[in-house]
Amino acid sequence: MPATTHMLKLCVGATCVEDLLNWQSSARAKGADGLPRHVTRMWPKRADEVLNGGSLYWVFKGVILCRQPIIRFDPVDRGDGINRCGIVLNPEVTRVAATPKRAFQGWRYLAPADAPRDLRAGSRQQEPLPPALESALAEIGVL
Repeated sequence: MPATTHMLKLCVGATCVEDLLNWQSSARAKGADGLPRHVTRMWPKRADEVLNGGSLYWVFKGVILCRQPIIRFDPVDRGDGINRCGIVLNPEVTRVAATPKRAFQGWRYLAPADAPRDLRAGSRQQEPLPPALESALAEIGVL
């Protein structure tokens, strides 16, 4: 059985987790099965490792704030001759400890040892901090 690995992706156009949730609730963000998906041009070379329990960790304004388990990868054809990969996600979003991450293009692999820890159930029910404050606190290592 392959080892588990995760993926890391910038959440472009979103400033907080709620923006991601709002986008994923739209019909445009869902596949035919109703599950949210993120379409990218590259197909993961380490797909077997990602599909062995991996999640997509989302980066908002330079801070990792949440993750979603990856269910599968679907081929996407938009009729323009470019083969794309649809990353099909579990609709349940898990908030994680705010972790600073420098900007990058596309997506990256993330080793389980480097993945931020999930927030405790009690802290998930609290009102989220404003994104700028959460980012500043994560940068100095308070969160």
